[in-house]
Amino acid sequence: MNEGEKLLRWYDANRRDLPWRREPTPYHVWLSEIMLQQTRVEAVITYYKRFTQALPDTAALAAAPEEQYLKLWEGLGYYSRVRNMHKAAGIVMEQYGGALPDTAAQLRTLPGIGEYTSAAIASIAFGEKIAAVDGNLLRIFARRTAYQQNIKTKQALAAAQAYYMERMGERPGDFNQALMDLGAQICAPHRMPDCAACPWREGCISCAQGRQTDFPVMPAKAARKVEEKTVLLIRGIGTAAIRRRPARGLLAGMYEFPNLPGHLSAKEALRAAAQMGVTGLRIRRLPEAKHIFTHREWHMIGYEIMADPLALPEEGMIFVSTRQLREHYALPSAFAAYAAFLEEDIDADRENL
Repeated sequence: MNEGEKLLRWYDANRRDLPWRREPTPYHVWLSEIMLQQTRVEAVITYYKRFTQALPDTAALAAAPEEQYLKLWEGLGYYSRVRNMHKAAGIVMEQYGGALPDTAAQLRTLPGIGEYTSAAIASIAFGEKIAAVDGNLLRIFARRTAYQQNIKTKQALAAAQAYYMERMGERPGDFNQALMDLGAQICAPHRMPDCAACPWREGCISCAQGRQTDFPVMPAKAARKVEEKTVLLIRGIGTAAIRRRPARGLLAGMYEFPNLPGHLSAKEALRAAAQMGVTGLRIRRLPEAKHIFTHREWHMIGYEIMADPLALPEEGMIFVSTRQLREHYALPSAFAAYAAFLEEDIDADRENL
């Protein structure tokens, strides 16, 4: 039995039961792969189910308004992923008659679909013989071969692709998914792999040498930039103020609570609110919060400001009810700690009914 057959036999007995594997339509595979970019499987499952219930196919996604697909994505982060997917869905409907292209080369022409994602979709949904090399597959390759170079290079990627193509049989989609499961369950990052349970332990150089955690060789991470912010939870009667972020940059086009750079005092926060057209009647300090992005951190303080109902806020700022915010407006998880205060008010209201 060759290495590919050993891996597939293990996969058939140990594969993870994931919703997109139960119905591996091209749309389901595409959606799952986009959601899984930089997001753990456990976190994706709930979002995937909710998204497919609301937008079950490419046509539904292409026709969906921005507010709907952004709200369905709320909490997953990296919102450019779903924006690109919506653009791609429109192209698929217009240029491909609603059917997703069936080769990796064609898939790469669509917004948001790169080398790995195109290979994953093409192999899993259409059976194309191509290696879908993600972080899991790079790690397994590095440990099996004791790859001495930086794994984050084009040369390393090409070497891994060639390595896996030599071992891939007639089930390319299952072969790629088997390696994904192997990397998630056995040859996991940041710890000693469970080599005793690994179907590929024979022939693994790092295992034989007892050097599993020496690989892969990774470049040093750059320190994240720390940004201080003051978040203003500006309240009306049963409402809160939000505004839309710029169309470009971090969290582009998302709604947010008004916020300013730096950590402001209460007087400075009231003065800033006044400049936004809001007269504050009362102010209360809220707890500090922190949110970590890939390359930066927000260290936040917050104030709850009760606004004069006769105030005329600046253009672009709107007051919405907590229900509207929860059901219609996508608020990035960076502001979740402050949105929670609005939910507390709803819970209190329910208790008093």
